[in-house]
Amino acid sequence: AMQLGAKDYNASLFGIKSNGTTLNTSSIQKAIDYIHSEGGGRLVFYVGRYLTGSIELKSNVTIHLNEGAVLLGSTNPYDYRQIPGTWLGLILANKAENIGVTGRGVIDGQGRETSYNYIDQIQKGVIKDELKYDRPASRPTLIFLRECKNVEINNVTWKNSAFWVQIYDQCENLNIDRITVDSKAFWNNDGIDIVDCNGVKLTNSFFDATDDAICLKSHDPKSICQNIEVSNCVARSSASGIKFGTASRGGFRNIKMTNIKVYDTYRSAIAIQAVDGGLVENITIDSLHSYNTANVIFLRIG
Repeated sequence: AMQLGAKDYNASLFGIKSNGTTLNTSSIQKAIDYIHSEGGGRLVFYVGRYLTGSIELKSNVTIHLNEGAVLLGSTNPYDYRQIPGTWLGLILANKAENIGVTGRGVIDGQGRETSYNYIDQIQKGVIKDELKYDRPASRPTLIFLRECKNVEINNVTWKNSAFWVQIYDQCENLNIDRITVDSKAFWNNDGIDIVDCNGVKLTNSFFDATDDAICLKSHDPKSICQNIEVSNCVARSSASGIKFGTASRGGFRNIKMTNIKVYDTYRSAIAIQAVDGGLVENITIDSLHSYNTANVIFLRIG
């Protein structure tokens, strides 16, 4: 009902530029805040390239990217921030409801250049980071939602993240459909990380990632990743196609995965790695198709 009655707002109304060079962070945030204050709606981006740093979604606001619209992540490390309970990210939200990212457009994090710019600042001593394995610990994900409810993610193409592509942490009622993830820009490009969420549907989507493609995690020993359905997805990965863990502090319960194809994957088609003492209960894997993977099934406790 909220979506049917929502009003559309053209991004250009708020002075947001589509030239790919103007930094629009403040303008996009002003638009989101305004739409939120007016009771909600969609911020609609038309054909063009919209450069931005971190923006925060508010309740009842959806970012809608029409075909040909590209939300372009800044390559400047100082254009990214985090809100309480989140990591660095391009799109952030904390305890928001009725939010979404939709449309046939693209979100491009320019992750390789962004990561190298972080490394440059670390080597110069400006940013403090141990640079383990020559990888900065602090890198922005494309989207980080924490404790959000009623989230709709559909159709959008997510590409070139500097870190994990998507993190949904302790969210409820999350629907993800027909997305494409193409992220091989840098190390640790998990296609999607569903962390301690309750009530998730992930359907009809494609993943090509330089780390685990579809990853379920449990970071909080007092929480659990549960009531998850994944179906009709295709995944290629430089690690595992589907992975539970390795972070598994609370555990996993009531997970059903059907009709999934995993191909050209360096490790496992599916790996369930409960190494942190969390439970693994009522898991169904049906119609998993594995082509050219290092192994099909990997199970580990610890």
